[in-house]
Amino acid sequence: MKTISKISIITMLVISMVACSDDFLQEKPSSYYDANNYFTSVEKAEMALLGIYDVLAKIDHYGQYEMPVQTSDGQYSIRGTATDNTRRDISHYMVTPSNVWVEAIWKWKYTGIDRANYFLENLRQMELYKEGREELKRYEGEASFLRALLAFDLVRYWGDVPFKTTYSQSATDGIIPRTDRMAIYDQIITDLNLAKQQLPWAQSSSSSERITQGAARALLMRVYLHKAGYSLKMDGTLTKPDESVRQNCFSSVIEEFNQFQTNGFHGLNASYEQLWKNYCEKVIDPQESLFEISFFSPDGSNEDSGNWGTYIGPETDANSSYGRANAFFVVNSEWYDYYLPADVRRDVNICRYKVDKNDNRVNITNKTQWTPGKWRREWIKTAPKNPNNTDVNYVYLRYADVLLMAAEALNETGRSSEAVPLINQVRVRAGVPELEASLGNYETLYKTARMAPHNFIDDSDQAGKIRRALYWERGFELCYEGVRKYDLLRWGILDQVLKSIPKSTNYIANEKFMTGKHELLPVPLREIELNNAFGGQNNPGY
Repeated sequence: MKTISKISIITMLVISMVACSDDFLQEKPSSYYDANNYFTSVEKAEMALLGIYDVLAKIDHYGQYEMPVQTSDGQYSIRGTATDNTRRDISHYMVTPSNVWVEAIWKWKYTGIDRANYFLENLRQMELYKEGREELKRYEGEASFLRALLAFDLVRYWGDVPFKTTYSQSATDGIIPRTDRMAIYDQIITDLNLAKQQLPWAQSSSSSERITQGAARALLMRVYLHKAGYSLKMDGTLTKPDESVRQNCFSSVIEEFNQFQTNGFHGLNASYEQLWKNYCEKVIDPQESLFEISFFSPDGSNEDSGNWGTYIGPETDANSSYGRANAFFVVNSEWYDYYLPADVRRDVNICRYKVDKNDNRVNITNKTQWTPGKWRREWIKTAPKNPNNTDVNYVYLRYADVLLMAAEALNETGRSSEAVPLINQVRVRAGVPELEASLGNYETLYKTARMAPHNFIDDSDQAGKIRRALYWERGFELCYEGVRKYDLLRWGILDQVLKSIPKSTNYIANEKFMTGKHELLPVPLREIELNNAFGGQNNPGY
């Protein structure tokens, strides 16, 4: 069931929190109800909470505009290289501070954070909350998670940014300087620690569209790994924390994973292909799918719709029974040969055909036109409501990632042998040989001649071999899901990966990428002009 989508339609009719200032950091709710008479019941509080969820479901947020931000990670990019001040410029590292899509994404991050701040401030004043109503405590956990998610996006995309946990009641409230990202990480961790304590674990009847304890713990694992990794500082250098901080982060990841094991509910779908068909068919799978950003529009309009399966996925003729899919994204075809032939993920992840007007699959011989295959118009069972828009959810967190994150943390804390079984859980589902405990077949799996261009990781010891194994497994398993680029950034090897890719007329990111600049997005020019606390200083290189 599209739980959030159905309720949010009602929610937006009742409470509309929209920007009414030129400053992205300042947002004042415009509503039929003010806080004094709106936060008076559990039902009304839930509707206000869903107003935060609704921020994620915008077409100019996770519905479409986030798609190119995640690309040019060595695995896929936007089709076409001409400048457009939108998606192509982002994907090919030609982005400028005036990019209109970057501006929209920035706006929605802060809109969502301010909604969360407003919600939490008023929720905690409710008498029902003070009395300990269980539902309101859960809503507090969900709002804290959403604020953490949006803040995490800000840090990954822009580094040090203005940040606060109080609601902006006036334009001047938004005129604040940058906050050091490590301080923002601390607040994110605080929010997620609260969330995990107040949210229930998922059950078979749960919806992945609503946040549960597993989602909070999984996001916390991801945050700790990023906090421990490299990031671009304002002076243009890539640095990582000292080893004591890193070890604390890795230990915390393991602690969170231990809770998954104790609970025992979450696991892998038996079929990798069916997992992705479920996303397209809108079948909820709470066991592997920890959190999905929900899209649903009754008439197919832009409001609460996404472009998953149309803008990303194989090309599909508009006259087919499935409807049109434009296939704006293309893969680096070299990755097809990196998979073992028996790996079921290969032909799910990389699509080598298009669909004609008669619903027939037509093989594509030009490898530069192969596309991501995890979302496909032909897997969407309902008739199209709109040529571009779908109700297909975006998967933000799933259990396969949890296994691989735990394996990484175990490896970094001297427990490499314990990482191997977690990697093998993912490999067994993929139908490929397990990595031997002795690592005797390591070179056969991860260091063949065809993989030679990817010698970025020192594998002279056991820990190095596991790092290299995770480099490949995270690429095979999690491609096109929005994590690969940021894995490479936190490992400090994005530039090396991009520059290892052969020159192509359809791929120019390897030529355009500038180390010490493109690890971050530019702060929108409009924000620099409006917020004098920036002192006119953008991110390095912009």
